[in-house]
Amino acid sequence: MILTDKKILEAIAVGEIVIEPFRRECLGTNSYDVHLGKYLGVYVDRVLDAKKHNAIELLEIPEEGFVLQPGTLYLGVTEEYTETHQTVPFLEGKSSVGRLGIDIHATAGKGDVGFSNTWTLEISCVHPVRVYAGMPIGQLIYFVVDGAVENYYNRKPGAKYNQRTDKPVESMMWKNF
Repeated sequence: MILTDKKILEAIAVGEIVIEPFRRECLGTNSYDVHLGKYLGVYVDRVLDAKKHNAIELLEIPEEGFVLQPGTLYLGVTEEYTETHQTVPFLEGKSSVGRLGIDIHATAGKGDVGFSNTWTLEISCVHPVRVYAGMPIGQLIYFVVDGAVENYYNRKPGAKYNQRTDKPVESMMWKNF
């Protein structure tokens, strides 16, 4: 089951969902709109190695926007910090963003119960497109879980993405080796 707007508000009221900053006008019928933060990351090397730490260069999106180029993976970040303690959050792109030819995640659209951070976006595009900090970029949808949770993400000792940040985070796959 997907939470409705009323259920999302109820979950926020009791602290089961945290969205900072929360703007009521961003709450949809069964989702919450999130916005592109002011930082983008691009990998320094063109060839990435899953067994090694791949450094990124951070770029700040200027007021006049930034033109994304096809063939480049950009790591973005949401303005919103979120916590989810009783539901599974899914991040999907907004249809108006998709209609500009922008994908906001390559594979990682699902969060875990206990995820507490901003969302790193895996942004790619099919043709050059200008983006702006603060623009709506995606929407969070919350699914009810069935059963008790034993292993909350934010309590896992080996969780790789627990450090709170307002910047995109590069792949930590190398920590698995």
